[in-house]
Amino acid sequence: MPAAAPAPSSPLRVLSVIPPMTQLNTPYPSTAYLTGFLRSRGVDAVQEDLALALVLRLLSAAGLLQLRDAVQALPTARHTAQTRQFIDEFPRYEATVARVIGFLQGQDPTLAHRINTRFFLPEGERFRSLDIYSQLYADDADPLAWAFGALGLQDRARHLATLYLNDLADVLRDAVDPRFEFVRYAEQLATSQPSFDPLASALAAPPNLIDDTLRQLTLEALDRHHPQVVLLSVPFPGAVYAALRIAQTIKAKRPETTTVLGGGFVNTELRELAEPRLFDHIDYVTLDAGERPLLALLEHLQGKRSASRLVRTFTREATTGQVRYTNWAEPEVPFDEVGTPTWDGLPLNRYLSLLDMLNPMNRLWSDGRWNKLTVAQGCYWKKCSFCDVTLDYISRYEAASASTLVDRIEAIVGETGQTGFHFVDEAAPPKALRALAEELQRRQVEISWWGNIRFEKTFTPSLAQQLADSGCIAISGGLEVASDRLLALMKKGVSVEQVARVTKGFADAGILVHAYLMYGFPTQTVQDTVDALEYVRQLFENGCIHSGFFHRFACTVHSPVGKNPEEYGITLLPLPDSPFAKNDVGFVDPTGADHDALGKGLKKAIYNYMHGIGLDEDVRAWFTDVRGKVPRSTVPKQRIARSLATTN
Repeated sequence: MPAAAPAPSSPLRVLSVIPPMTQLNTPYPSTAYLTGFLRSRGVDAVQEDLALALVLRLLSAAGLLQLRDAVQALPTARHTAQTRQFIDEFPRYEATVARVIGFLQGQDPTLAHRINTRFFLPEGERFRSLDIYSQLYADDADPLAWAFGALGLQDRARHLATLYLNDLADVLRDAVDPRFEFVRYAEQLATSQPSFDPLASALAAPPNLIDDTLRQLTLEALDRHHPQVVLLSVPFPGAVYAALRIAQTIKAKRPETTTVLGGGFVNTELRELAEPRLFDHIDYVTLDAGERPLLALLEHLQGKRSASRLVRTFTREATTGQVRYTNWAEPEVPFDEVGTPTWDGLPLNRYLSLLDMLNPMNRLWSDGRWNKLTVAQGCYWKKCSFCDVTLDYISRYEAASASTLVDRIEAIVGETGQTGFHFVDEAAPPKALRALAEELQRRQVEISWWGNIRFEKTFTPSLAQQLADSGCIAISGGLEVASDRLLALMKKGVSVEQVARVTKGFADAGILVHAYLMYGFPTQTVQDTVDALEYVRQLFENGCIHSGFFHRFACTVHSPVGKNPEEYGITLLPLPDSPFAKNDVGFVDPTGADHDALGKGLKKAIYNYMHGIGLDEDVRAWFTDVRGKVPRSTVPKQRIARSLATTN
């Protein structure tokens, strides 16, 4: 049953928590948004990033001593090359870990000289990737010279330091918990899980080193803030297990504290929640934009509102034990009135600037401390057939004025001292971006920014240049499958040639361009896939895009494909009875293409293209895992070049 409500009208302290794992270079924005909003409404709101805190505690000298004990407790048969290397070189790891963390936090830049000697850090299996560079660039004595040249001292050292941390993460996986990763934790326990059983079993299992560390960090946060309400924001499946471990600790130590679960995972996968066991740890689960449900919930906890007037909230009935959904009809808080995000209370000087991918565009996701901000709520297009366009975070489009946005930008820069912004929109509207650029320039506000857009024709070369002049350094957008037939089926509203012209306009303005790519879309054949890769090759060859990522199409129950599969030539597989998570749904595609094998080739190709390798090769060379003959591309070799030439 829910925690006992505080005395009527008593003040509430609300703690918003980022649970492991999200990202290490900058705070995930959900708590900053909620804290800023709640403070704007007079609520005593604070925040903690336990994802960062967990990694910093584990990757400390004391944490490594505990990790060594865990490795030594393993049976000999379970030791791996990485755990053996860790034990053999433990004194070096213990002596260097604090200095490496400080370097990645920007506190000790001169350490780069020692790191770059390749004698300072112990080097495990992750450093074998440097051997690949040596093979690719056999004429170069330095395997990283192609990426960093004779200069790039700091970047080169940060890449080596990142490999060092990845080695330690591998030891944690091998010796403590195979589910651990820096950007996700125990993801498969929550992803589209129709049953709560896997999570229940994991939560009932004896705690390991990671669990114990997270428990201690949770208790420390409770002692620091003494909250009456704890908000656990879970944007991804890879944050669910840790969020529930945090809630489990809260309920064991301070059962009177109210726990609330929300975020992207909840909004997508728990919309039909009927699992009462979740409420052993969580008192309330809220859907969609959090502002209105939280205001209603806080009023309820203060005795000002009955439970029947909660908004978009799941609870467990005390008498029946059944899950109940309540949605009292109230208007949303307008986007102009959600307040300015605040990072107050988060340790901005302790985030780690990692350099895993050497591609200059890809590194933005893990490198640097970016202020996260939204230009508009939802998506102005909301037609793409693969997207969850029926859900609130997509379907409810609402923009703020340029004046309001720049007010927020100036306030955030004043608070954080950082002028880098990542606009985290589903797709920032061109009209809003133009107005924002004009307002930034009018006020002479100098920032660097990047974000996600649709590659639509409204983004002319002149607009691209205006955005660059306002501080835009990079743009990402969905090309998906580079096939006009499939783009039309997806209702993307763009063509391959249009994407080429738009991306080239951005690139010519000095803006880095990243393309989101997809394979395995309904009715996509082997020929479609080969042709799509040829288009992508030409986009790289002609300097239109600088990086990309292929992901496998997943049919979701909230998308047009999932709701109307017959329109896309597929048959959905029956979903199991699901009291817990529901999102992905299997399907039968009569084309029968081996997308697993094709995907390996696509990912290999894009990795090499991002490093300038293999652009002269026939695209069929990448599909070595595909059985049978791979067809020749039907796309003319100069298709993109000719398309670009006709616009000049």
